[in-house]
Amino acid sequence: MKNFVSVADVDNINALVQKALVYKTQPLKDKTLGADKRIGCLFLNPSMRTRLSTQIAAENLGMEAIIFNVGHEGWALEFEEEAIMSGNTVEHVKDAAPILGKYFDILAIRTFPSLKNREDDYSELFIKQFIKYAGIPVISLESATLHPLQSLTDIMTISETFKEKRKPKIVLSWAPHVKPLPQCVANSFSQWVNAWGEADFVITHPEDYELSAAFTQGAAITHNQDEALKDADFVYVKNWSTFTDYGRIYSNDPEWMLTNEKLQLTNQAKVMHCLPVRRNIELSDEILDGPNSIVTQQAANRVWAAQAVLSEILNA
Repeated sequence: MKNFVSVADVDNINALVQKALVYKTQPLKDKTLGADKRIGCLFLNPSMRTRLSTQIAAENLGMEAIIFNVGHEGWALEFEEEAIMSGNTVEHVKDAAPILGKYFDILAIRTFPSLKNREDDYSELFIKQFIKYAGIPVISLESATLHPLQSLTDIMTISETFKEKRKPKIVLSWAPHVKPLPQCVANSFSQWVNAWGEADFVITHPEDYELSAAFTQGAAITHNQDEALKDADFVYVKNWSTFTDYGRIYSNDPEWMLTNEKLQLTNQAKVMHCLPVRRNIELSDEILDGPNSIVTQQAANRVWAAQAVLSEILNA
């Protein structure tokens, strides 16, 4: 594995999941694999689980992890080619990234969409420029359109939880939120589940909340949440803003929040969420604190997913 920015960088999803599950039982089995290696984690927006889990994963492999909050602890970066830098940006990525490539063995980047211009966000300029100029492997800690480490974690959590000899039914359900959120997690989860090919996959959302077909092709899509939830084994709850009329909130219907009453339509489905979660807006207390929630298990698995990816890159 050269870089890790989407499911396209993974040769075998099940093999990578199994590697993560092995690390979960034997965290220090490869504790010298990253000896004398250094990972730089650059955050262009805040993080808790992604930052901490990646740092722990690196240390489990013997790597030194250095965290840097771009814009808060350093210069504001310019990413456009041939930019006339007369504004707020101080340093161009084509000057900064090659230096980072000398400081580190792996570079991990977390960016965030503006939700103002879809073309700009979906170009993935920021992470592509780091890949272009750094000269070392790049890992996405979330980009403008995707969150691959989260999605690997999600597939891992489903795999270790579902033991029946059939395909699980997985539902990705839109949920209300107080502000517009990006499509990253929903895009990425859809992309990974479709590429995995070992589930019956349904996406449900209100009208006007369609995701890009580039990520959802292969899934069944319905605006009827009750219909989608019928016989579901897993329900992944997540808010996202509009894609076509980009970055907007059209509906905040509280009826879309998952409750125990709605869960009765499912096959005692396990409920997932990437966190952070707005309680009693996106998900009810009764779900989050109830026996069907595997949100904590899912979040804890972030360490092992990151460790599996780092191991693949270090062994390349």
